[in-house]
Amino acid sequence: MLTDIRNAGRHTCAFSAAMRIRPYTKGEQRALLGIFQSSVHRLASRDYTAEQIMAWAPHVLDAASLQSWDSRIDANRPWVVEINGQPVAFADLQQTGYIDQFFVAPDFSGQGVGGALMRHLLERASAYRMPALFSHVSLTAQAFFAHFGFQIEQERMPVVRGVALRNALMRKTLAGD
Repeated sequence: MLTDIRNAGRHTCAFSAAMRIRPYTKGEQRALLGIFQSSVHRLASRDYTAEQIMAWAPHVLDAASLQSWDSRIDANRPWVVEINGQPVAFADLQQTGYIDQFFVAPDFSGQGVGGALMRHLLERASAYRMPALFSHVSLTAQAFFAHFGFQIEQERMPVVRGVALRNALMRKTLAGD
């Protein structure tokens, strides 16, 4: 399913004429890895230390870590936002309502790309009749998720590569039929 998001809500996006949301295609794992790494390094760096950023998104991954990334992307089957044919953001929505990953390339942050992607996930959740959505959300993304009605349920301190990273479990209850 492709979604043309030129008219995907009341907020406009500077890229709307050339932007679409589509399912992930096998073979895009490295492009999505680049979006993830740049997002963490350039956007999340305002809320996390250099040590935390490197633990969360190392610049170089060994073969086992790359395989793990590929497997995670394949399992999550994310939605990809592309602009002029290039992936610029991605997010998944699991059958449980869990959003495991939600990342926007820094050059497209704050320009409506993430909002269009979140509205797409909310539309999918409604179509699937999910009662709620939830995610483990970084400090950087909490205001964005809150804007869409997610509320913090629990503060967390998961350890990644031996380093603690603060985040929060956030949940949004969806309207029932």
